[in-house]
Amino acid sequence: MIQIQDLTKIYKTPIKTGNVFKDIFHRDYKTHTALDRISFEIGDDELIGFIGPNGAGKTTTMKILAGILYPTSGSVKVDGYIPFEKDPAFLKKIAFVMGQKNQMLWELPAKDTYDLNKEIYEISDSVYKKTLDELIELMEVQSFIERPVKTLSLGQRMRVELIGALLHRPKILFLDEPTIGLDIFAQTTIVNFIQEYQKRYQSSIILTSHYMQDVQRLAKRVILIDHGTIIYDGKLQSLITTYSKTKTITVLLSKKIDIKSLKLPKDAQVDYQYPQLKVKASKKEIERLLHLVLRDLDYVDMTIENEPLEEVVKKTFNKG
Repeated sequence: MIQIQDLTKIYKTPIKTGNVFKDIFHRDYKTHTALDRISFEIGDDELIGFIGPNGAGKTTTMKILAGILYPTSGSVKVDGYIPFEKDPAFLKKIAFVMGQKNQMLWELPAKDTYDLNKEIYEISDSVYKKTLDELIELMEVQSFIERPVKTLSLGQRMRVELIGALLHRPKILFLDEPTIGLDIFAQTTIVNFIQEYQKRYQSSIILTSHYMQDVQRLAKRVILIDHGTIIYDGKLQSLITTYSKTKTITVLLSKKIDIKSLKLPKDAQVDYQYPQLKVKASKKEIERLLHLVLRDLDYVDMTIENEPLEEVVKKTFNKG
């Protein structure tokens, strides 16, 4: 569905010297390499997490894939089309959603923008009605779809934005921080919607997010990019297995203990505030640590957790 080979994007920025004549007629430029010969492929019905720090090249890549930017060099094909040619048939197959970037008509209800999009994308009456009813139900927007967009909360606005972008049933979705700034309830609604949309319409999706929980719930494969270079492309579980070296045992105690009397691993990080005891240790020590807890402590509850995905990703970037 998506093929990228040796994609490079270099920005040129004029250098201001303060000399008006030189700044206008004899400009000097500095260059910034946003993407440095990156290559990857995305198959049909595949959802990938595209992860990287600010300025890593994520949005630039997606803008090139959507035909908004022209690459400096390299080849790009999306479903057989060259994006920057902006073939109408290609534009009807994609959707680009950016968190907190409004596409709806601000003063009017969302339904009015949907009617406009119907005409722009040349959607038949029957398909439009069926798709709109399905998306309204999935997003649970029945109670505010007739209200002016400017009166909606951020979470509500993001939900109607997504519906507007997906009315033409695009096969390729570029989702750039779709849950940014949202509370946990709105995030969950958006993530569930993306999951159900892909299942229902078999779309290929590139998702960027700084919320690793979103990526973990949605993507089986991740691409990590930093300073315009891909440093990892593979299964999320393989990334966790490779770079996650610790686990945390949390114990809810029924009576106080002398923490010094416990023979904990030397590399363990301990946080004890009765009734809760947290011990973070390397994976190879977990079995012995678990045996110690079961044998020596009186407890009412216990959990074992993997290292948070955020920490795993940080380690990967440091290694990269």
